[in-house]
Amino acid sequence: MLAVDTIELNRLTQSLNKDYGALPSLELLDIMINNIFKDKIALVSSFGTEAALLLSLVSKVNKNTPVVFLDTGMHFPETLEYRDSLIERLGLTDVRSVKPEPASVQAIDPENNLWKSDTDKCCYIRKVLPLAEALSGFDAWINGRKRIHGGLRSELPTLENDGKHIKVNAIADWDREMIDAHWEKENLPEHPLVQWGYTSVGCKPELCTQKAAPGEGGRSGRWANMGKTECGIHSLGKTETDTSGGGI
Repeated sequence: MLAVDTIELNRLTQSLNKDYGALPSLELLDIMINNIFKDKIALVSSFGTEAALLLSLVSKVNKNTPVVFLDTGMHFPETLEYRDSLIERLGLTDVRSVKPEPASVQAIDPENNLWKSDTDKCCYIRKVLPLAEALSGFDAWINGRKRIHGGLRSELPTLENDGKHIKVNAIADWDREMIDAHWEKENLPEHPLVQWGYTSVGCKPELCTQKAAPGEGGRSGRWANMGKTECGIHSLGKTETDTSGGGI
C-alpha cells in the first residue's frame, strides 16, 4: 500500500483529480492501470446487475488486471454463474474470489443467521474485513459506484481515498443513457435476476436483496426499509459499528 501519511494521501488525491479527473472513463482506466498504479491496482466487483459495464471497460485496457470478488457464502447461485460467464466472455485472467475467514464466521456467526439481527456486522465479517486483507498489497482500487445511484453516491468525485488507498470511481458520472448505450454496443449479457425484477443484487437473504419497489430507485431493494443503503466496504478506515457508509 502507499507509504504516505494522511496529508500526503489527500494531496495526491487532489492532484490526481486535477490531472485526470475529467478524462473519459476508458482513458482514465488506461492511465491508472497501465501507468500510475501499474501492477498495484485492482478492480473490486460484485458481479451484480451493472458490473459487466466496468468489467468490460477494464478488459479493454488490460485483461490481466486483478479483479476482487467478495464471495460472502450467501450469494445467489445466479450471481456465481454470471461471474463465471463474464470471466470467460471478457477474457479476464486474474479474478480472485475472496472468502471471509472461517474462524471469524464460526466465532461470530456459527449458524449463518447474523443477517437477521445485525446486517452491519454480517457485512463487516463477510465483506469489510476480507476486502481489507485482499487490498493489502495494492495502492489503488477501482469500483463501479455512480452518482445516479443517489444517497451517499450522489456527490462522488472521480478519485478519492480511504486513508490507505486511492479509490478510482471510473464511471461515477455515467447516466442511464450512457450505460444502456454501452451495454447495447458491447452486447453485454444481463444478470439472470434482472428479468425477475431485481435491479440491484447483493446477498441472497431477503433483508439484503429484494426486488426494487415500483417508482423507487434502482437500489431500493437493498436492505429495504432498514435505514441502511451500503455494505460498508467504502468505509474501511471506520470502526465495526460504523460500517454502513459504502458499497459497490
